[in-house]
Amino acid sequence: MLNFRLSGNCHVADDCSAYFCSMVKLILQTLAVLMIIISCNNQDHAKKREEAADEINTSRENILKDSILKFPDSLLFKEKLIQYYRDSDEYDKAIAIANEAIKKDSITARLWDIKANLHFENEDTANAINAFETAFKLDPSPRYLLLLGSLYAQTRNNRALIIADALINTKLPETEKEALFIKGLYYSYTGDKKTAISFFNKCLNLDNRHMFAYREKGIALYDMGKYEDAIAVLDKAVTLQNNFDEGYYWLGRCLEKLNKPNDAIEEYKTALLYSPDYIEAKDALARLGIK
Repeated sequence: MLNFRLSGNCHVADDCSAYFCSMVKLILQTLAVLMIIISCNNQDHAKKREEAADEINTSRENILKDSILKFPDSLLFKEKLIQYYRDSDEYDKAIAIANEAIKKDSITARLWDIKANLHFENEDTANAINAFETAFKLDPSPRYLLLLGSLYAQTRNNRALIIADALINTKLPETEKEALFIKGLYYSYTGDKKTAISFFNKCLNLDNRHMFAYREKGIALYDMGKYEDAIAVLDKAVTLQNNFDEGYYWLGRCLEKLNKPNDAIEEYKTALLYSPDYIEAKDALARLGIK
């Protein structure tokens, strides 16, 4: 009969256990060091990528500046530099380049157009209006009338109605629908929401895919506290154009008012799906506790 005496070999088991523990400890220490090295490498790579991107951008900026010096009469390079600053949200620099160009050539409507758009995007409506007015004097095209009409409406300037009437008198379907939209916008901003909605409806009767008319009608209903009616309008808009980010944003606003935060969150997320930089939608989610 085989007779094992286990008690006599316990010190072997203890040695193995200690050896195993020390090996595990060594492996864990090695992994920790590797993780630190990998993390540092990733940070170094990210830093190098950022530095490389900065170098490329600086190089591009300098190339455009040099091109302007070599070809001072070329509008193309000035526009490219303006766009470069615009893409970087450096509107002060972009406007400065536009102003320099206008000093040398003040009778080119396009330069005033560029300046106006920069001011508008930089939320400087007064200077945007002044620049568009100058552009219109140099080039009295319907486009400038439409832009001025909308800006006058948003600043509660009754010139908006004068422009709208002039556009309606052309009897052209394209200008008529925009004229009706401008009138709706003017009455909405001056607080007459019912009249505003009637003009937005007339605009939509001429063009049932006029997204801005849906948006403004929805906002007017929202301001009147008619959230369910606003949702019906905005739902139609996003059905017709499923990437209409502002439609989803205002749906979220209405749903918040109806105490439906979860539904509102989904609408805000959808708005961001189509426009990842939509600041108002991001702020709305943050307000609802979603990061």
